[in-house]
Amino acid sequence: MNHDMSLSAGGENLLSTQSVYGAPCWVSLTSRDLKATEEFYSAVLGWRWRPGKLGDAFRIALADGAPVAGIGEVATMWQMAVAWTPYFAVRSADEVASRVQERGGTTAVGPLSLPPGRAALLADRDGATFGIWEGALFTDWETWRTSRPAFIRLHTRDAFDAAIFYGEIFDWASGPSGCCEVQYEGDEVVLRSQGDVVARIESGALGSAPDPAIRPHWQVHFAVRDVAACARAAERHGGSVLSVSSDEAVLQDTDGARFTVAARRLGG
Repeated sequence: MNHDMSLSAGGENLLSTQSVYGAPCWVSLTSRDLKATEEFYSAVLGWRWRPGKLGDAFRIALADGAPVAGIGEVATMWQMAVAWTPYFAVRSADEVASRVQERGGTTAVGPLSLPPGRAALLADRDGATFGIWEGALFTDWETWRTSRPAFIRLHTRDAFDAAIFYGEIFDWASGPSGCCEVQYEGDEVVLRSQGDVVARIESGALGSAPDPAIRPHWQVHFAVRDVAACARAAERHGGSVLSVSSDEAVLQDTDGARFTVAARRLGG
């Protein structure tokens, strides 16, 4: 969810999910131990931290002074799995949550009122977890969007079926000008917002696989300068390397949350 919901100074500068609905608007990590999580990601990704607006259990991660992600020590409080989760901008959290249930998905948490907005944690009909946010975006959100420090990819059973599910709940390609556009490129579904690739959906996941990395899930990718250095740092600080190549590595933090680091500019 959005951990830093300070409003812009002037009404004309206020950015909300009304203007970017259907697009990814944030990535968030649930944690059991906030201090340990901060130390791990500082060592591996070089992040620094600032307090979130929701209290002592929340932090905003910064890379080169720009916001990257949110971390909340809420896994135990809400009995949630520790995981990286993408959040999508919506005009009405209650309406989207209802659409999800009508189409065979489930609601894990919410919608909850978190002034000045509402949030919910949901799962699609193949079990991939994602969040939604309705309301004001944090004041430097446009920096986050244009720098694209994070990119998301859905590994799912059937990319085209998933595109129909998400397209129906988020109004992809069916809303007024400015809404997200969906294109089919080979075996992938590509989501664009304001001309930029913001997410990809690919087939091949197995719904009953014992390995969670093979089951349907949203994978969060972070752009880094040195993939090998991040992998070494993850191992030195109590995490693990699940796979590694010259330009990409799948890592696991000390709490068990999986994420990807990639050397290239992501998504394009």
